[in-house]
Amino acid sequence: MKILGIGNAIVDVICKVDDEFIEKNSLTKSTMKLVDEAEFKKLLSTLKIEESVSGGSVANSIVGLSQLGNKVGFIGKVSDDDLGQKYEDGLKKENVDFFYAKKREAVPTGTCLILITPDSERTMITFLGTAGKISENDINSDAIKKSEILFLEGYLWDEGEPKKAFEKAINNSNKVAMSLSDLFCVERHKSHFLELVKNKLDITFANEQEIMSLIDTKNFEDVINFTKEINKLVVITRGEKGALAVNKREVVECSAKDKLKIKDLTGAGDLFASGFLHGLINNKSTKESLDIGTEMSSKVIQIIGARLN
Repeated sequence: MKILGIGNAIVDVICKVDDEFIEKNSLTKSTMKLVDEAEFKKLLSTLKIEESVSGGSVANSIVGLSQLGNKVGFIGKVSDDDLGQKYEDGLKKENVDFFYAKKREAVPTGTCLILITPDSERTMITFLGTAGKISENDINSDAIKKSEILFLEGYLWDEGEPKKAFEKAINNSNKVAMSLSDLFCVERHKSHFLELVKNKLDITFANEQEIMSLIDTKNFEDVINFTKEINKLVVITRGEKGALAVNKREVVECSAKDKLKIKDLTGAGDLFASGFLHGLINNKSTKESLDIGTEMSSKVIQIIGARLN
């Protein structure tokens, strides 16, 4: 197997809202907020659902990699309920091997409310459900050992059982990549993430805001210097400024595509990662990998939802 992903197995519920809804509910645009089941249901009851689809950041990347013709797998915790079945079916339809035997859990399958504002930005309200209860017992070590790259998401990291699951996965991997996922995650787990980036990860994916927060700087030159010092592969997306990769000490840049009809930025980073990793595992150059990532990202932001059809 080329790549195995481990992440929060969450069903995405996509809704369009105006800026007033974001303000009225004290949400911060373009970030993710964790809520309990009661608050999630209360918010959902006031909205019109556009679409619901099996999602989760790394799962979106893994589906993108499968669509590019790679043999891939995914581990994520769902309950044996309707949403859990929908989630598993969604992965199987995309030829992704699902290495998790679901059973009826005390809490339901996780759900993420993706609120799309008129400027195409997405704000996420997440009820983790059983996804947040992942433990080391849910990690399939054999599947990890048989994969070339293990791909993790920052959303999954948390103290207690999820951290143990994370560590078991990394300890059994041949090569490990991780997305920092969200500014909220970086701020919440800064010291842990910094330790991972410096000492445990082979490949790190981040956007400009996340990596600058990680090292507490407002100057992007500091980011370049930091990534050169740690001597790893760090891939950074910068919106309209394009993307770059610092591979060991070499900096490679790629321009963003222009004249795009942007509908929804959900999944932009996820699909960028899938394109870049596709290039990497198929022996493309760093520049070619950045180009493929940019191409995948530009396609997904012109449709509603985080996956290409």
